[in-house]
Formats: sequence, structure tokens, C-alpha cells
Amino acid sequence: MQFIQTHQLNIMLVLSGICGMLALLSLLTESLTKKRRIALFLLGTGSMILLLADRCAYIFRGDTSNLGFIMVRLSNFLVFFLLLFVLFSYSLYLEDVLSVEAGVKDAPKLLLFSKICILIAVVMLVISQFGDFYYYFDENNIYHRANGFILCYSLPLIVMVSHLIIIYTHFRSDRRLLRTTLILFSVIPMITSVLQIMIYGISITNMTLAGLVFVLFTVTVRDLNSMMIKSHKREVKLLKEEQGHIQQMLEQTTSALAEAIDAKDEYTHGHSRRVAEYSDMIAKKLGKTGEECRDIYLAALLHDVGKIGIPDDIINKTDKLSEREFSLIKSHPVIGSNILERITMSPKLRDGALYHHERYDGLGYPNGILGKDIPEVARIIAVADAYDTMTSKRNYRDCLPQKRVREELVKGKGTQFDPEIADVMIKLVDRDTDYTMRQETFHECKMIAVS
Repeated sequence: MQFIQTHQLNIMLVLSGICGMLALLSLLTESLTKKRRIALFLLGTGSMILLLADRCAYIFRGDTSNLGFIMVRLSNFLVFFLLLFVLFSYSLYLEDVLSVEAGVKDAPKLLLFSKICILIAVVMLVISQFGDFYYYFDENNIYHRANGFILCYSLPLIVMVSHLIIIYTHFRSDRRLLRTTLILFSVIPMITSVLQIMIYGISITNMTLAGLVFVLFTVTVRDLNSMMIKSHKREVKLLKEEQGHIQQMLEQTTSALAEAIDAKDEYTHGHSRRVAEYSDMIAKKLGKTGEECRDIYLAALLHDVGKIGIPDDIINKTDKLSEREFSLIKSHPVIGSNILERITMSPKLRDGALYHHERYDGLGYPNGILGKDIPEVARIIAVADAYDTMTSKRNYRDCLPQKRVREELVKGKGTQFDPEIADVMIKLVDRDTDYTMRQETFHECKMIAVS
């Protein structure tokens, strides 16, 4: 106590500066409710002026000059008044916490009672200035407690007890740190107020209140950050779920569209699905991420979507195609590109449809681009598409022998196919010793290891 009494003026100055900063920060913290910002601002400002006034009361104590006469009386009045002001500001804070955090729609009657007690205390304080009821000053301009001194502490104590009852009764939130801080804001000033009656010369109550305002602000901001983090996590979770639903819908729509495409060709039913599976295998062997593999799979599913615009009699024609008919067949990449170009969330879909008939040597169609200028997804699909064409039945032949398929892949390296991608497909063929990667036994091809 001796240390505090010796250095309390400096302690008050430091605490008042902290409270002033908190008052400013509370106005800048826009994530708080308007009422709570105002309450914290009033708490910080009130505590700052309270400590400065209390400090002035000690500085001018015993000063018999005209300035000392005025400052002692003004500062002591402000000390008593601002203590009530801080309690009133805390009532506003508590009211907002109960409304927002605890879901209390109507302010408790006990909270209204506490505000009335504060108002009565203010009126009594003003009245006391016209007599020596609370305190008086001797001829040396030194402050002394009067007979009614206990009463000036009784009403604030009643307010603090009311606050404590309100917290225990109405604030049942799982946010324990905030609840504990609210309880301490009522309990500790009650204890210090009782001590203040017995201890003279140390403003223990005022300094404690200022410290509690700092703790309350800190806990409020920490609690707010915690809420924001939880809210962000919920939003991220909901966003991921929504993206998952969108992705699932895209995959289901793509699959349905692929089935519709394949249904146009009675000889190659399931072609799009097989090309998608082979493309996925190649992508995995190339070290693509899960998301990249999924995009490549979907692009491969829709690589022939342009065939929707080709008449069925041309697609299923058993005789040799005329030049005009072959020209129509060759237009399906452009038709597919036009269909898919508006699906901007997955640009690989359009690339797969438009460029899967381009050749590595530049002799493909529709644009005759070559080498690495061909999008990678299209180079992957080109190999998978050619492989499925060779391993599927046609109206004019059965599926080719595996040895012949391998030879064609080797032959097409650097001309029809990207050499690196063709090598990956060749390795998959070499691992498929039972030749399951073909139209008749396609359901077994997923069992082939690709790791």
C-alpha cells in the first residue's frame, strides 16, 4: 500500500492515458455494435477524466490560493460524479451484451432499477454541494469525509450488486471469459469500495475501475475476434459445401450429357466415359493434382459434345462418308467449343472439345496448331480418344489386338501424339497384361494400378 500511495499520481496518469486510448479505439472498432462502441467510449472517457480529476484533487490538496480553492472542489465533485458515470456506462454495455449475446429482448427491470439508483445518487451528490453532507474542506483547503460519507458509497454498491445479479440471472452464454469479466467488473469494485471506506489517502476504487475498463475492452476485442474466426470458419465450411454441391451438379450434368452424346452412336456406346477414365489415368501418372485430374476427366467426358449437332444418320453411317459428310463430322470440335465456351468456371471443357483432334505435328483439325501450343488437356484426350477408338468395336471391324494398339501408339509419338503423354499410355498398356482396357472389359480397367 505504501508503494501505491507513493506512486499513485504516476499510476493515475498512466491509467488515464490507457483509458483515453481505449476510448479512441472503441470508436474505430466498427465490428462492434453501435451501442457497445458508445458504451466502451463512455467507459474509457469517463475513467480517463475520473483519474485526471482524482489526480488534480491530490495535487491541489492544501493549496489555499484561489485556483487551489476552485480546483479542489471541482476535482472532488468530478471524482464522485464520474464514478457514477462509469457505472452508468457499464449499465449500457451490459444491456447491449444481454441483448446481443444472451438474446434478452427486453432489458431486465433490475437494470432499470440500477439506472434509477445512479440518477438518485447524482441528485444527492448535487444537493450535497450545498452543505457538508458527503465531505467538507477545512481552512487549509483539505478534503475531509462528513457524516453522510457512507451513503455516497451505498448507492454505487447497490448498483454493483444489481449488475452482479443480472449477470448471474440472465447471462448464461457459453462464452465464459466474457461472463467472468462481467462478474469481476461488479465484484472487484464492491470489494475495493469497502476497502476505500477503511483506507484513506489511496484512490484504490478509481484506479481499479480504470484497470477493469482496460480488461473489459481487451476481452471484448478478443471475444469479438474469436466470434469472427468462428463465423469465418462457418462461412468457409458453407462455401465448400456449396462448391461441392455445384461440382456434384456439374459432374452429374456432364455425365448425363455424355450419355446423351454416346447414345447417338450405337457402335461406340460408353466411348466418352472410357476416354474420361483413360484421361484420368494419364493425368495421375503425369503427377496432376486431384483438382486438375477432375477437370481433365470432365473435359474428356464432354470432348465429343459437338456431335449433338451432327445428324444421326451421318454418325451411324456404315458406308464410306462423302466429302461433305466428313466435313460435317470434322465440324464437331467447333460445335462443341461453341456449346461449352460459356462455362467459364472450367475452361478446360472448351479446350478439350475444340482441340482434341489437333495433331502434335500440326496436321490435325480444326485449327492445325502443333506441339505444345495444343492445350495439355487436349493432348491427353487425343491419346485417350485414339486408344479407345482402337480398342472398341466398329461397324467395320472388331477391337484391335493389344500388340497392334501399342505399335500404333509408338508410331504416333511426335506425329499424332505428344511423345510424353504417349509414353504414359504405353506404360499403362504394358501393365495391362490381361488386356482389360478395352470396350468389352472396361469395368475392370479401373483395377489397373496407376501409382
